[in-house]
Amino acid sequence: MTYKDAGKPAMERAQHLLSLMTLEEKIGQLIQPFGWKTYEYKNGQISLTESFKQQVTYGGVGSLYGVLRADPWTGVTLENGLSPQEGAQAVNEIQRYAIEHSRLGIPILIGEECSHGHMAIGGTVFPVPLSIGSTWNVDLYREMCRAVALETRSQGGVATYSPVLDVVRDPRWGRTEECFGEDPYLISKMGVASVEGLQGESLDRDDSVVATLKHFAGYGSSEGGRNAGPAHMGRRELMEVDLLPFKKAVEAGAESIMPAYNEIDGVPCTVNSELLDDILRQEWGFDGMVITDCGAIDMLASGHDTAVDGMDAAVQAIRAGIDMEMSGEMFNRHLLEAVKLGKLETEVIDQAVQRVLCLKFKLGLFENPYVDPDRAGNVIGSSEHIALAHQLAAEGTVLLKNENRILPLSKTSGKIAVIGPNADQGYNQLGDYTSPQPSDSVATVLKGIRHKLKDEPQRVLYAPGCRIKDDSKEGFDLALSCAEQADTVVMVLGGSSARDFGEGTIDLRTGASKVTEHAWSDMDCGEGIDRMTLQLSGVQLELLQEIHKLGKPVVVVLINGRPIAEPWIDQHAHAILEAWYPGQEGGHAIADILFGDVNPSGRLTISIPKHVGQLPVYYHGKRSRGKRYLEDDSQPRYPFGYGLSYTEFSYSDLKIEPQLIRSDEQATLTVNVTNTGDREGDEVVQMYISDAVSDYTRPAKELKGFRKIHLKPGESKTVEFTVGAEQLQYIGKEYKYVVEPGLFRVMAGRHVNDTLSTDLTVQED
Repeated sequence: MTYKDAGKPAMERAQHLLSLMTLEEKIGQLIQPFGWKTYEYKNGQISLTESFKQQVTYGGVGSLYGVLRADPWTGVTLENGLSPQEGAQAVNEIQRYAIEHSRLGIPILIGEECSHGHMAIGGTVFPVPLSIGSTWNVDLYREMCRAVALETRSQGGVATYSPVLDVVRDPRWGRTEECFGEDPYLISKMGVASVEGLQGESLDRDDSVVATLKHFAGYGSSEGGRNAGPAHMGRRELMEVDLLPFKKAVEAGAESIMPAYNEIDGVPCTVNSELLDDILRQEWGFDGMVITDCGAIDMLASGHDTAVDGMDAAVQAIRAGIDMEMSGEMFNRHLLEAVKLGKLETEVIDQAVQRVLCLKFKLGLFENPYVDPDRAGNVIGSSEHIALAHQLAAEGTVLLKNENRILPLSKTSGKIAVIGPNADQGYNQLGDYTSPQPSDSVATVLKGIRHKLKDEPQRVLYAPGCRIKDDSKEGFDLALSCAEQADTVVMVLGGSSARDFGEGTIDLRTGASKVTEHAWSDMDCGEGIDRMTLQLSGVQLELLQEIHKLGKPVVVVLINGRPIAEPWIDQHAHAILEAWYPGQEGGHAIADILFGDVNPSGRLTISIPKHVGQLPVYYHGKRSRGKRYLEDDSQPRYPFGYGLSYTEFSYSDLKIEPQLIRSDEQATLTVNVTNTGDREGDEVVQMYISDAVSDYTRPAKELKGFRKIHLKPGESKTVEFTVGAEQLQYIGKEYKYVVEPGLFRVMAGRHVNDTLSTDLTVQED
């Protein structure tokens, strides 16, 4: 049979299989029930549920979401969850039943969450994307994605719902941690690396998974920083900023995309045919699968209120270009009836099914539906992946302040007090979308420092001091006592995206967390946890202020999922490290930096304001945005691209050749960078471009290139950037890319506000 012939093209096989299917079987391919509900695990035995077996028999199941997902939503814990080997066995059992008990033997597409590691028991927990962005190391991130793909595919997962390519406008948004930052060019580079890393050389390899780009589009621009709120922007800004990372990732070969919950100009993205068809498929040539976010179709009838009822919502969605529904509830409930009532043509369903089947053939699922459990046990959480997590955490940590070179600390003398709610709380440094972890698998800052000084344990003192959100000061006395005995105080403060197992703290429909008043919930960031302020929660600042009164040197380490705006800390702390959520190896990586074994090289990919009232403060605003408020100027406390080192770098001899080009020609920008300090270190050389005069308003500066280079003391390197149409174009008349003639200022330097500048002129063609 043609569809079973591996030598035939995927599209031909899909078309043949489609011709053999009943309407019920076709609809079955478009639904994605929750995978953890398909099996039970008791007394070491895996058994499939009767409801899943019936679903396979009566129409089939096209995909499953989160078979191996472990967190409070799924109820999967370390005690009742599956080991890597058992997870692979469970997926094999699911696939075997689907293939052997369905009429046409169609395998199931297993989709898993892998934002910063596979969200399954045993998976390596890498730093969150905001930290990864701060590494400015595209190659290292690509390597991480290869590791994530290997761990996921080894257990039978073949698709992941990452990367997140949202451009952050308002960091009060709880999902800021899931994003790479505020700049569309940098996000584009990371997005391309993610597609290349996750999908590998070929989707049918046993170390490749489908990358799903999300959230398409404008999700990072929600009103007031509130999750899934309306996005207010014109078409030109949407195309230039929010769509750019998606466009580049589609060009890189991404096979799946997920529309956002939000609306743009009154149209929910789930049914925005201009986005899903005109732009994505017709203009960009995307031929992959479009899958909804969880509950998105239901929101059309109860949230956006653009559909009369569930059937109307389901019909609108599939007509607009949705191929598969995560959860599958609305498609499963309404599509068959819609066809019978004449409200939906079978041709529309056929088109969606063909895309799903084509992807399954590309993945090689018909030839290789099963995995090797022993291989899963060997590769998941391997020492190589842990070392990679360590390096990413180190490179993503940003040194914001280092007064009088208080850092690095001495390894040979002095007592250190490690104080704060994030000093020894492992879950608080992992970020959202993280599976349960054994305590010994997560290196906290306290553990990292103790490991550095393991031969002199008496030199390390510890007290938590307070919780993240709780107002209790009962821990202050112990913290002050520890600080009084120490020569240096390391305060580990910040936030938490650690989900609880408490009833009512999660949305049972989507898995998103809900704000809870219970004192035992320290979660102040993550999906569904948006804030009115960017200050530290609870009494953390008060604790720091009391300890500062002792007159000891104070180093602040921030572990958090969004920027923190605390002017008092900026003014009074002697040193500040921004570590974001650094993952399971975070404590060791931070200790490496604190003691000088690693020279910090992280640079901000999101501007940190002085006050929440300055928002929006992203760097690429228009020239007309204004310079100040009554109380202060509009500049951030720490600008985009900023980050200190234990050494110094100087820039000189900025040149561009030629200085006059046509719109279809290129110029080369060169700049000399010298390590003028006494330590070797990494510098992130950043190129910005400013269009002096344009037909439509432009940002004052835009990042258009960066290089991360390593320099020994006294060493110099000449860094080159290409400047051509790709760097100079923008969305002009009739919403088409254009390079306008005129003057461009081309800059290179350490961050957006510290650059050298030269001029380039584009002449009339």
